[in-house]
Amino acid sequence: MKINSAKFVKGIIGSDDILTDGLPQVAFVGRSNVGKSSVINSLAGVDGLVKTGKKPGKTTEINFFLINRQFYFVDLPGYGYAKLSPTEREKARKRMLWYLTESEARPLVVLILDIKAGLTEFDGQMLELVEEEKLECIVVVNKVDKVNQKEISRQVASIKENPAVKEVIPCSAFTKQGIEPVLEVIANSLDIER
Repeated sequence: MKINSAKFVKGIIGSDDILTDGLPQVAFVGRSNVGKSSVINSLAGVDGLVKTGKKPGKTTEINFFLINRQFYFVDLPGYGYAKLSPTEREKARKRMLWYLTESEARPLVVLILDIKAGLTEFDGQMLELVEEEKLECIVVVNKVDKVNQKEISRQVASIKENPAVKEVIPCSAFTKQGIEPVLEVIANSLDIER
């Protein structure tokens, strides 16, 4: 799939018409420092589409980006970041959970992991939630440019041990390795013509 257009539409903090406008949604979730924004930018082919902050935990709203006028990339607040105030952290967590469990959205979920950290306890909880909600999920392991092939194989095998994991795609937002396969899986899942 080739992405020809990508633009920010809006950030929401609760119910909104965009949730039921009929376009498919691809929701990106992950811990706050896994490079979620960078992966979205690489997939969209637009530097700076999603603002990447020096401080993790920057995303507090649910941000919608219209892709090819056909579907949305939805950037959810990151989780597990200790330096946000407890109140802010709880707000972001509740917003993300609301979107995945109570809103009208039934997104394809892209769970982004860090190759060095692997599948953390937080990520395991996210996979459980996605399974409970019967949402389709792709696991993307970012930052593979920072480790060797042996380490990639070891981590991918370890992640696949979780029964909720159906598919793992190693990628690097920095070198663009693996970006094409992620786009293909998204296109197949959404049944979008290339």
